[in-house]
Amino acid sequence: MKTGKGTDGVAGRHRLLSFCILCLFGLYAATAANDEDTEREKSDSKVILLHTDKLTFDQYRHPGAQILTGNVQFQHEGVLMYCDSACFYEATNSFDAFGHVKMVQGDTLDLVGDVLLYNGLEQLARVRHNVVLTHRESKLYTDSLDYDRLYELGYFFEGGKLVDKDNVLTSDWGQYSPPTRQAVFNYNVKLVNPKFTLISDTLNYNTRTSMAEIVGPSNIDSGDNHIYSESGFYNTQTEEAILLDRSIVTNKGRKMVGDSLYYDSTTGIGEGFGNAVYTDEVNKNMLLGNYCFYNDSTGYAMATDSAVAIDYSQQDTMYMHADTFKLYTFYMGTDTMYREVRGYHKVRSFRTDVQSVCDSLVFNTQDSCITMYRDPIVWNAGQQVLGEVIKIYLNDSTIERIHVIDQTLSVERIDSVHYNQVAGKEMISYFRDGEMHETWVQGNVYVDYYMFDDDSLMIGMNYTETSELKLFMKDRKMDKIWMPASTGVIYPIVMIPPSRLYLSNFAWFDYIRPQNKDDIFIWRPKKAGTELKASYKHKAPLQSLDDIKKEKE
Repeated sequence: MKTGKGTDGVAGRHRLLSFCILCLFGLYAATAANDEDTEREKSDSKVILLHTDKLTFDQYRHPGAQILTGNVQFQHEGVLMYCDSACFYEATNSFDAFGHVKMVQGDTLDLVGDVLLYNGLEQLARVRHNVVLTHRESKLYTDSLDYDRLYELGYFFEGGKLVDKDNVLTSDWGQYSPPTRQAVFNYNVKLVNPKFTLISDTLNYNTRTSMAEIVGPSNIDSGDNHIYSESGFYNTQTEEAILLDRSIVTNKGRKMVGDSLYYDSTTGIGEGFGNAVYTDEVNKNMLLGNYCFYNDSTGYAMATDSAVAIDYSQQDTMYMHADTFKLYTFYMGTDTMYREVRGYHKVRSFRTDVQSVCDSLVFNTQDSCITMYRDPIVWNAGQQVLGEVIKIYLNDSTIERIHVIDQTLSVERIDSVHYNQVAGKEMISYFRDGEMHETWVQGNVYVDYYMFDDDSLMIGMNYTETSELKLFMKDRKMDKIWMPASTGVIYPIVMIPPSRLYLSNFAWFDYIRPQNKDDIFIWRPKKAGTELKASYKHKAPLQSLDDIKKEKE
């Protein structure tokens, strides 16, 4: 099956690639800390007491400790630590600090709290009560925080809150790495931004890129937009998302699902890659393809690469396949809004009551008309209609009439040899309850019509030539015929000349007809030589001004 790819798909892949590079940068930063030696190193550096207002000993209550009070200050491995009072265990290279605890590392990291338990050998700092970790523009609030200086990683386990720019993240458990600026949140995760809210069970967040990495079931709500994903990336500043593993994006009854998705909440642009499905639940139709694109703000959508359009607004669903489908919305948001669905190249459709093929089509919701171009054929039960252009008018998604323009041919199969046939320049067939009940034909009309007796035995054929014809059907059979004037011959069934069995443009294309909704993917062209050649329409000669002057002279 030949497929088509539009410029929208190329642009989409460029956007996806750029976004993924940014996401991968965040992932690299997140995993950089894991490259450290897994065997923990002991620090040989001594904790240095820089200052205290008062130093005492109490071997009974604090054996082996120096009791420090007033403006206490320590230094260890380039970090300064302050408190109101402390018990300093010089032998174990550790201390317990109390009151206005503060740990300062360079000019980018501050850690404050009420209590600090510091182990110099392991380089572990345990801070309790009213804890605030400040790193550049980000602040982490919690009641209990353990900070591992060896791996430069802080983690909380009794609930915490990270404030970064416009984002406020809360969870039951989490960790933060200042070097990589990567945070990991688990259990009851909530990210609140003035523009959206993200709720998840597990989330990774980078304060450098403002990128949230989705690693568990997550829901993102921003106005009318809703995202469900279990794997992907969400840029909290630009509101762009790369979503994996059959994520779902919904907006005002429209839904996109795909193996991977790109979505921009600010522009309303969404793209689906791999088994993508775009669903309009309001109008009850779908676009499927290995690439789908839509724009909420303009109402434009497109599907290509194994593209399928499905209309399920009525009990009988219609399935259409083409290289590419495009959906346009006009006068969006007004009372006069309407849509056009355009199918390009090798269009095949199937519905229980009607099937069709053509090269391209346009469906306009303004007049509920499907216009088929280039070798179109429509089948209804045992009836086949073809011409240069076919217009199908729908009423509540049921066929109301079919208008065939130029090189019109209507064929009704009786058996493998005999066919009722009508040919002309233009034809309109009217339907009632899904069945044809009246047909009007005009312009060089030719008719082959078989007659039956009361016992339904074929008794003859009527060959007629006329300028205009009306056929009236009843119970799927010819009931009566009207024509203004005609010439013709009635042949007994056994005396029909072989040359009269079929009109000159007769063709029966049952081998092309879609058999079911899966058969729409298999393109079967007409046999060589049976394609329609567009009729040449003569134009009236136009006189030029020079010709008029010559005639007057």
